[in-house]
Amino acid sequence: MRITLIEPAPPGFHVWSFTRQVRLGLPLIGTMLRELGHDVRIYVESLGAVDWERVIGSDVVGISTITSTAMRAYRYAERVRNAGIPVVIGGPHVTFMPDEALRFADYVVRGEGEETMLELVQALQGVRSPDTILGLSYHDPSDGVPRHNPARPLRERLSDLPLPDLTLIERYRRINPWPVLTSRGCPFDCEFCSVVLMFGRRVRQTDNASVIAALRLRGRRKVFFCDDNFVMSKPRTKELLATMIRRRLGLKFSAQVRVDAVCSHGRVDHELLELMRAAGCYVVCLGLESANQETLNAFKKQQSVSDMTKGLAALRAHGIATHGMFVFGADSDTLETCSETVDFALLNHISTAQFMILTPLVGTRLWDRLEAEGRIYTRDWSLYDGHHVVSLPKHMSPWELQQAAIQANKRFYAARRIPGRVGYRTFGFLLSHGWEKVPKNRTYLRQLWAFSETRNPVSILGSI
Repeated sequence: MRITLIEPAPPGFHVWSFTRQVRLGLPLIGTMLRELGHDVRIYVESLGAVDWERVIGSDVVGISTITSTAMRAYRYAERVRNAGIPVVIGGPHVTFMPDEALRFADYVVRGEGEETMLELVQALQGVRSPDTILGLSYHDPSDGVPRHNPARPLRERLSDLPLPDLTLIERYRRINPWPVLTSRGCPFDCEFCSVVLMFGRRVRQTDNASVIAALRLRGRRKVFFCDDNFVMSKPRTKELLATMIRRRLGLKFSAQVRVDAVCSHGRVDHELLELMRAAGCYVVCLGLESANQETLNAFKKQQSVSDMTKGLAALRAHGIATHGMFVFGADSDTLETCSETVDFALLNHISTAQFMILTPLVGTRLWDRLEAEGRIYTRDWSLYDGHHVVSLPKHMSPWELQQAAIQANKRFYAARRIPGRVGYRTFGFLLSHGWEKVPKNRTYLRQLWAFSETRNPVSILGSI
């Protein structure tokens, strides 16, 4: 079959506007389909435009979406379905909103999608029936009613998955850094995160030999380990890093790391840091969230401000740059705690940072709680990008929370602070000072101010 897969770009001007990164779900599915003899092409819209001539000439089209890209994904799905082509949607948003997605698509793949997608293609070829496919939602051909098959169990292991072939992506040479995945799942249980809901709390890892083989095949000098937490098992991570050093791969890498991997209960793991630096780690992304311990406890982060401070100092001492990721809008947050979090980022010499707005993603406990309390006031999914307030904070108005995030980014990325990491801080400066100038955001800010003044939701309510 001629199969086209699409990853829509996030709307507007956002924290990822300056990156050329891709998620690995579609390349992995595409590789598995190609191994079965199908003609597969992938379009990642952040790398370049979708070739609609190819799309409309396909036998089936698959679209992967997160919450902020859902509305664009639905528009694309309608266009494909109106052309008479079967269209499939997958990803974390539609996993928890399958009925919504079926208004626009023929099929929804819920959860981990590799086997479900392969079996669906078999069904489209007449080899099997859709009602036998776990993790699939679809319209019953007899009455048109949405049917949701039982969930598919998580994969027992990752070692039987092929190496995703990123050359299936149109304009793949623009990808930088090159993504490599070594694990799925997370043992932690943060209130606002959907990772556990999608991939489970049991961590499944690829063996280190496969990771090394993937790194050698990449032939790139910059790699991003896109695991939700690169240091999930310290013995395994240290062994991997030591092997990378012995093999003299000569690459630079970045990764997402919890600060407690570096410092826990006041103890710094210098051995890990030395291995990371020697293996080529040049920056780590840290989900720090807040400098307010009450907020960290509410998020169930299981980390302390003191460990954050010591961990950041240790990373700096080992020559590893830090990208701090913070979130404003918890029920314990005030304008004062938001300002103190910016103080923390500056005092601890974080290299780059992002100050985002707490966003309730569907399926999470945060979504369930705020929805039950009547605090979510818009379902315009294009606003669910961490840059827009979409729910009522507890100790400030929506307008005050929005301004706190805007001013935090401006303060951190003041022009005088650009020297030091010129490239990254220039991006931060442009984002923090340019976001308000985007026409859509200017309209949104006017609506948000009116809403905050009157609490009349008519001015800001949006939906698909």
